[in-house]
Amino acid sequence: MKLGLTFNDVLLVPKRSPLRSRTEADTKTRFTKNIFLNIPLVSSNMATVTEHRMAISMAREGGLGVIHQFNTVEEQVEEVKKVKKSTSHVIENPLSVQSTITVGEAVRIMKAEGVTSLLVVEGKELQGIFTSRDYLFEENLDKNIAQVMTPKERLITASYGIELQQAKEILHQHRIEKLPLLENGMLRALITTKDLRKLEQWPHASRDERGRLQVGAAVGVKDTIERSKALIEAGADVIILDIAHCHSELAIQKIKEFKQHFPQVDLMAGNIATAEAAKDLIEAGADGLKVGIGPSAVCTTRIISGSGVPQLTAIMDVVSVAKWYDVPVSADGGMQYPGDVNKAIAAGASTIYSGSFFAGTDEAPGYIITKDGKRYKRYMGSASYDSNHERKENAEGKKVKEKLDVYVEGVAIIVDYKGSVREVITGLVKGLQSGISYCGAFDIKGMQENAEFMQITTNAWEESKSRGTKLSE
Repeated sequence: MKLGLTFNDVLLVPKRSPLRSRTEADTKTRFTKNIFLNIPLVSSNMATVTEHRMAISMAREGGLGVIHQFNTVEEQVEEVKKVKKSTSHVIENPLSVQSTITVGEAVRIMKAEGVTSLLVVEGKELQGIFTSRDYLFEENLDKNIAQVMTPKERLITASYGIELQQAKEILHQHRIEKLPLLENGMLRALITTKDLRKLEQWPHASRDERGRLQVGAAVGVKDTIERSKALIEAGADVIILDIAHCHSELAIQKIKEFKQHFPQVDLMAGNIATAEAAKDLIEAGADGLKVGIGPSAVCTTRIISGSGVPQLTAIMDVVSVAKWYDVPVSADGGMQYPGDVNKAIAAGASTIYSGSFFAGTDEAPGYIITKDGKRYKRYMGSASYDSNHERKENAEGKKVKEKLDVYVEGVAIIVDYKGSVREVITGLVKGLQSGISYCGAFDIKGMQENAEFMQITTNAWEESKSRGTKLSE
């Protein structure tokens, strides 16, 4: 009978370090074949973990957020769009209005879209710009927008395709905040000082070729192609086929269909826990694999079904096959401490995919709950009763409560409120850099090559944990 090990069963043996400081350790990695990240941290597609706020924060720090699928296609698409619109080098097809509308109509559009200005066009030819200053003291909102806007003759514009540095110089020279980009007099794009400042504020952010933040989106097997098409059109950089047991005929069929429809888009598939599953999914077309059957604190799969593989062994088994195909592996779940991240990556995972690390932060969906003087947020498994109930109630109404199948493989819990997710990310990255140093490496690849695991006893694990009484207690 094969022995299965998880994170608490092992320690990494320290090696001679070539680093003068852990901050020299390089944390760059891959999520899938073509999606590169500056840190190997991904927030999972759970209803209480990742919507646009979390995805934006994860990408700004160099990781990735995966928008959950437990809502309508339209709602998920809007979440993706919010991430893609949050930051970019160049805004392609910027928000514009026709010169025939009234001031009142323009104001309503600005408020609905959350912007402070509108580009005014006739057809696609730029006519001027309308800003909040143009209607600040305007009493007649029925005026035509062309009567109060700043006309094209007084605008500073540039040619579409201008170099970013040259655009910065124009913005600085003329002390303007927006630079419309034209091609043969037609409006093509927009560069703003606000977006340029964001580029400098988050230099290690995960970005696409247009400077927008990268974002993933999850889909299931019921509407894989239809939902994926809408999400890709909205700008999703990678699609995650998220199934509790992905080593199935149906999942393999959906992977093949996806790659037929979207050959240029990376697809990560999971969850799996064996080498056989890795081979089957990769040969079907998967560009990344997600590993973990039942290790999460809010997953009861192993208890309900009696199935699963301890997470460290699962990672090693999947990696043993995936490395020959050069397909990255993401370790999903089972991590309680920063050191578990290091063990997962040292075992061969390119990234870790977690809900528990990021649940409870300001950026996670949901309200802060106060109980016995302490603050918490709710965290629930994707297959939990609460998650299924809320999904179906939102989509179909309250009557579904009586029909809901309560035989599920997840639970809902509350977790400590953690504040900003940036602080959580910083702690995990520092821990990873220490782990790279202890493995005698410069980067993640070297860490994996040098890693030596030692199986330990329960007493050795107790020795590893902190002891004594905290001051706060």
